[in-house]
Amino acid sequence: MNANNAINNNISNDLNNNKVHKPGFIAAKQLPIPTLEILKADGTLHAGAAPPALEQALARKIYQTMIYIRVLDERMVAAQRQGRLSFYLTCTGEEAAVIGAAAACEPADMIMGQYREQGALRFRGFTTEQFMNQMLSNEKDLGKGRQMPIHYGTRALNYMTISSPLATQIPQAAGYAYGQKLDGEQACTLCYFGEGAASEGDFHAGLNMAAVLKAPVIFVCRNNGYAISTPTEEQFAGDGIASRGVGYGMQSIRVDGNDLLAVYAATVEARKIVIETNEPVLIETMSYRLGAHSTSDDPSGYRSREEEDKWREQDPIERMKNWLIKQQWWSEEEDTRSLEAYRKEVLDTLKRQEKLSPPALEELITDVYDQVPAHLQAQYDSLGEHLRKYPDHYPASRGA
Repeated sequence: MNANNAINNNISNDLNNNKVHKPGFIAAKQLPIPTLEILKADGTLHAGAAPPALEQALARKIYQTMIYIRVLDERMVAAQRQGRLSFYLTCTGEEAAVIGAAAACEPADMIMGQYREQGALRFRGFTTEQFMNQMLSNEKDLGKGRQMPIHYGTRALNYMTISSPLATQIPQAAGYAYGQKLDGEQACTLCYFGEGAASEGDFHAGLNMAAVLKAPVIFVCRNNGYAISTPTEEQFAGDGIASRGVGYGMQSIRVDGNDLLAVYAATVEARKIVIETNEPVLIETMSYRLGAHSTSDDPSGYRSREEEDKWREQDPIERMKNWLIKQQWWSEEEDTRSLEAYRKEVLDTLKRQEKLSPPALEELITDVYDQVPAHLQAQYDSLGEHLRKYPDHYPASRGA
């Protein structure tokens, strides 16, 4: 018997071990997935909850990142409304889900996000100047002005550049993690996406690929209630997203996405699993997008203020702050000082970086080929001639 036949026989035996002789169907409600909760909204622990081992310095860094991102989001939405940048997406209400997962991973782990994970990037050390450079597409932008605002990426921090099309990062994460496994790295890939992206075909292909190839990837689904304006009840009929992981043969868990301790504890355990077994894990974080989908969206057209107010009572930042104060690791006074300092830092940096010039025009045709091909050079020369002919129509490119 060759190896392939042996594998096929084992699969056949596994599928036929449990036999019945009358029709019996399994309903979704027969396989309920519980939600892990550790921290209450008032900062106390649920009865019987076991908090993760979280040192004071790390807990403070997590919280400081959370409030920084809240400030950044508020200021950048205002800046977009003032016409200072073209587009923005907030993380408001989902800070615990994003930052808690990132904090549980190691710097060597690759992060592949969707477009609402700026908190993970900040936790790893992305500076305010770097945020502004990218959003303003100035000459210091790491992406050289080739991306929309909030499409960050940095090799130095192992944060893959964001791509606008939904769910493309999911199969990419499976492939990248498989490469980490082949290279013998003690590292994994952390892949974020929303529940709306889980309706894309790439979600199914990516999860199946990761499970079959046993790739060390942690999939984090931010279930925030809406795919832009489409509520979850109009997206799927099953038990959320975590149940799909089980269907693809991977360990899965659902957590309260507004509970930093629950997210962190789940991700710590998930990373241990993927590193030790080289098998993927799916985490579904149940949260709520307190802000609009983007600065191009008006949520008042599809949800009520009462619904939003109900979720504001579950604000992950307030919950984490309450817990820190009870640990005597934080205070209201320090909170006020930190928020004021972050607001000043963000606004001062915005004013400074928006004065910088855009990337040089010749950057349009660099970084892909070792030598610029003739057809691209011809197009570039034609563009330069056009700009020189109509300088008043392109004031930002005068002198090109």
